[in-house]
Amino acid sequence: MALTKEDLSKSVMETVRLKKPKKDKQQLLFPEFGYMHLTKKRATELVDATFEIVKKALERGDQVLISGFGKFKVKFKWARKGRNPKTGERIVLESRRIVNFQCSLKLRDKLQKGPLPPRKN
Repeated sequence: MALTKEDLSKSVMETVRLKKPKKDKQQLLFPEFGYMHLTKKRATELVDATFEIVKKALERGDQVLISGFGKFKVKFKWARKGRNPKTGERIVLESRRIVNFQCSLKLRDKLQKGPLPPRKN
């Protein structure tokens, strides 16, 4: 199952809590009332803004480092000879830029310790 932008927005909405600017008596007795959750609209705006920042940085050719997650960088691929696998016809693949992801050591360790995927029979 893939993580969609909507799932990510929902997760941000549920986990991010903002401190209320004004304190009242109930907040002194129940500290959890001093926080409010993000709305779905605001969480979606935050996720969209984050993706836009990443996209613009990659368009400029900059690296995007997300601490504890990994690094996105743009690589250049030169034009080369290839073939169409369907017809076997020889073609020239044009040069292009691609995005490469390098996993952080923390994330790699967590992935190695996680449960194994189910086997397909």
